[in-house]
Amino acid sequence: MANEAVLKLRIDDPMNFTVADGAGIEKGTICELTDPRTAAANNGSGDVFAGIAAREKVASDGRTQLALFRRGIFDLKDSGSGITAGQWVSTGGTNTIKTATEAELAAGKGVGIALETASAAETIEVLVGGS
Repeated sequence: MANEAVLKLRIDDPMNFTVADGAGIEKGTICELTDPRTAAANNGSGDVFAGIAAREKVASDGRTQLALFRRGIFDLKDSGSGITAGQWVSTGGTNTIKTATEAELAAGKGVGIALETASAAETIEVLVGGS
């Protein structure tokens, strides 16, 4: 998988979310949240953030639970727009991030706070889950 999130500092334990048995989700995948407490691999910009896959979920393996990290420091890849240190970020496309808009933050779509400035498509450290 390209652009997987890499855990740099674990702050909290991961928590379980429901996932589809037929879904294949690789470790380090940014996941989006659907109702009720269900996660799927992120595939778009500005998705509601569920967490980052703590382990691999093999498609059709019979498992319908997957642990996701919701807090920690992770290396994440900028979608190409550039990010300034201290800004909140949101999903920017498949397994990437971008600067979050006010509307995204109000809708609970924030991923975390950039700890570094990113030029286009650079990988930076992000405090996932915010302060």
